[in-house]
Amino acid sequence: MTTITPVLLCGGSGTRLWPLSRKSYPKQFVPLMGEETLFQASARRLQGTRQGSGDLNFDRPLVLTNSDFRFIVTEQLSLAAIDPGAVLIEPEGRNTAPAILAAALHLEATSPGAIMLIAPSDQVVPDTAAFHAAIERGLEPVSRGQLVTFGIKRPMARPGYGYLEIASPIADGAPQKLSRFVEKPDTDRATQMFESGKFLWNAGIFMARASDMVAAFRAHAPETFAPVEASLAQGKTDLGFLRLDPEAWSTAPDISIDYAVMEKADNLSVVPFVSEWSDLGGWDAVWRESNPDAQGVVTSQGATAIDCANTLLRSESERMEVVGIGLENIMAIAMNDAVLVADMSRAQDVKKAVEALKAKKAPQATAFPKDHRPWGWFESLVVGGRFQVKRIMVHPGASLSLQSHHHRSEHWIVVEGTARVTVDDEVKLVTENQSVYIPLGAVHRMENPGKVPMVLIEVQTGAYVGEDDIVRYEDVYARS
Repeated sequence: MTTITPVLLCGGSGTRLWPLSRKSYPKQFVPLMGEETLFQASARRLQGTRQGSGDLNFDRPLVLTNSDFRFIVTEQLSLAAIDPGAVLIEPEGRNTAPAILAAALHLEATSPGAIMLIAPSDQVVPDTAAFHAAIERGLEPVSRGQLVTFGIKRPMARPGYGYLEIASPIADGAPQKLSRFVEKPDTDRATQMFESGKFLWNAGIFMARASDMVAAFRAHAPETFAPVEASLAQGKTDLGFLRLDPEAWSTAPDISIDYAVMEKADNLSVVPFVSEWSDLGGWDAVWRESNPDAQGVVTSQGATAIDCANTLLRSESERMEVVGIGLENIMAIAMNDAVLVADMSRAQDVKKAVEALKAKKAPQATAFPKDHRPWGWFESLVVGGRFQVKRIMVHPGASLSLQSHHHRSEHWIVVEGTARVTVDDEVKLVTENQSVYIPLGAVHRMENPGKVPMVLIEVQTGAYVGEDDIVRYEDVYARS
C-alpha cells in the first residue's frame, strides 16, 4: 500500500467570485457548491484508503495558509471530521513556489521518503474514484523520480486556462512526457490547441516524492531555496501551527511553481484526467457546474427567475430575496452589503470591480460581512455615528479575550444559549433573554460554557466603535 500526504494550498483571494469571495474570507472557505466548502471537499477527496490495483492510503493533510485563515482551516476540518497534520503559516503570500518548497522540506525532515500530492483547495472534482485512479497511474513515474502533473482532458477549448502540451496526441490516461507549459491563450489559439489533440488544461495539481521536489528546487530555483529553507528552520510553533519566519520569507521570490521549477525541469510527466473538473474561476463556471435547468437558469434558495434564460441568480443572505424578470445571460449575486449584476460574458472582469472598490476605499472590496474569529464570528447589523449593533456567535467551549475599551461601553443581550460573563471582579452566567452592561474601561470577557453555539446581540455606544479599540490582557488564541 502506498501512502500519500495531501498538501492543500489555501491562501488565495478568489476576486473573480466577488462579492461572495473576498480577501478576508475567500472562495475556498465558502459553500459555493452545496453545504460543504471547497476546502472541506478538497480535504475529504484525499482521505482514507482506496482499494484498487495498487491500494492508496492518504495521510493526514498538510495545509499551507496565512495567519488570518489558520483558525478557519482547523475549524472547517474539524466540522468535516478530518484530523489535520501540520498547518504551516505563511507570513505573506509569495505565490505557489515558496509554499510548495516549504511543504516539501517539512515532509523530507519529518517523513523521509514521503510522497506529496499538492492540490489547490478551491477546485471541483465530482468523480473522486476517477481522480484516485489518476493518482494511482501517476505513482509509477513518481517512483522513477519524475515530477508528475495532472492535465484535464475535456471536450472543449477554454481560453481562461493555462495548458500543458504533451509529446503525442492523447490516447488514454497513461502518463506521458510533458513538452511545455502554455500560458492562458486567446480564444483562437485555444481552439487550435484543442483541435491538435496534444494539449490539456493545467490543473495545478502535482505529485512527487518530497526529496525529488526539494532536489528540483535546489537545481532550478536556488534563489527560492535559500530563503524558504531559512524561514522553515527559524519557524516557531504557535498553538499547534508552525509559523514560518517572516524575515527570511520576505526575501523569497513571488513566483509560481510553474515558472520556478516546472518549466526548467526535464523529469516531468503528465497524467491525463478525463473527467469533470473546474477551478471555479468565475461566476460563469459556478453557473456551468450548478446544473442549469432547460432554460439555462440557476437560482439559489432565496432567488426567483421569471421568463429568464442562461442566467444565474443567487441570494447569499437569509434576509434578501432576489427576483429576475426577463433576464438573459445575466449573473446577479446579492449579499447584505453588496450586489453584483453583470453580463455572463464579463465574468472574468469581476476583478475589475474589486479594484474599483479598492480605489474608492469601499470596505466591501475586501471585508466579508461576517468577520470570522477563532472563537466564532460577528457581523455588524447597524453602524451609526456613535453606536454599532452586532450579532455575535461563540462556539461551544470558546472564549473571547479578556479585554477593555477606551472609547465605548457595551450592552450584551443573549438570544441563544448561555454566556459566562466576566466584568472586572464579577463572573456570572447570562441566559437567553437576559442582558449585561459593560461600562467604559471595564475589564471583561465573554465565554460559551455550553455545548451549543451561543448567540448574542451587542450594542456599542461611544465616541469610537472601531475594532482596534481593544486592550487585551489574556487570550487563549495568542493574538497580540
